[in-house]
Amino acid sequence: MKETKFFFITNSLFLMIFIISALFLSLVKSEEFIVGDDQEWSSGTNYQSWSKKYNFSVGDVLVFKYVKGQHDAYEVEEDTYRSCDGSSGVINKYESGSDRVELTQAKKYWFICNVDGHCLGGMRFSVDVQGFRPNSTDLSPTQQPVPAPPKSSTRSLRTHNWLMGIYLLASGILLPLYF
Repeated sequence: MKETKFFFITNSLFLMIFIISALFLSLVKSEEFIVGDDQEWSSGTNYQSWSKKYNFSVGDVLVFKYVKGQHDAYEVEEDTYRSCDGSSGVINKYESGSDRVELTQAKKYWFICNVDGHCLGGMRFSVDVQGFRPNSTDLSPTQQPVPAPPKSSTRSLRTHNWLMGIYLLASGILLPLYF
């Protein structure tokens, strides 16, 4: 009898943790974007237009694919972006040919190719990163204006707090039964 109760409580606790974790992960989702889509990171693509097709959120990843040695990707400050002069204002340099840049903060990011003439030729863009992305099954580009950061950030925070409350309540009920 005591062994059956222990088994039931242990299984219930693990099931509850699994369900709550799955719910949380399904509510907050990040995306991976190949910069330039099929054209990747190369000359002749309008990257400013490309970046306007998407709504970027904290946790999303930009993937720069290019031939190493022919291009590079620099994350830069706004003045460097505007002048296309990568001699100063460089935040990060990416030069591998397959670079992954995680957007970790809700802010504006600026990127350029620092190979001579490429930035002035159009290999530059900026992205305005919003708070966490709510889960969506629609992965197509949106034509809607980007919502204000406080609303999406607040919504994600409320959802997270709600799930944490359920988790703590369930833990408070089940843990005393376990011991």
